[in-house]
Amino acid sequence: QVQLEESGGGLVQPGGSLRLSCTANTTWFSNYNVAWFRQVPGKQRQLVSFITTTGGTMFGSSVKGRFTISRDNANNAVYLEMRSLEPEDTGVYYCACTDRLVFRAQDFADWGQGTQVTVSS
Repeated sequence: QVQLEESGGGLVQPGGSLRLSCTANTTWFSNYNVAWFRQVPGKQRQLVSFITTTGGTMFGSSVKGRFTISRDNANNAVYLEMRSLEPEDTGVYYCACTDRLVFRAQDFADWGQGTQVTVSS
């Protein structure tokens, strides 16, 4: 089982930026596809972004053009750069990893504890 830890969340004004980090306790992190999910109270976790082992990326429609995802395999880390933040981006952000090409939250077995992002003036 891979242990993941998110960091970088916080309170930011609309239009601001944040960089979330997801670090893993395994040196084999490069062998995993990694996703970021967002969850708000009362709703299921929603896929925000995904990066494959080879660096392929995808983004949810609401964040496309504003968020970027990258990975640093040497440091067992994946980053989510969030720009032009909107109040609708508020939520708990979780990273998750898998050795399969899947996109539903229920298909991921390894999760971090989450980091809160609040976009508010």
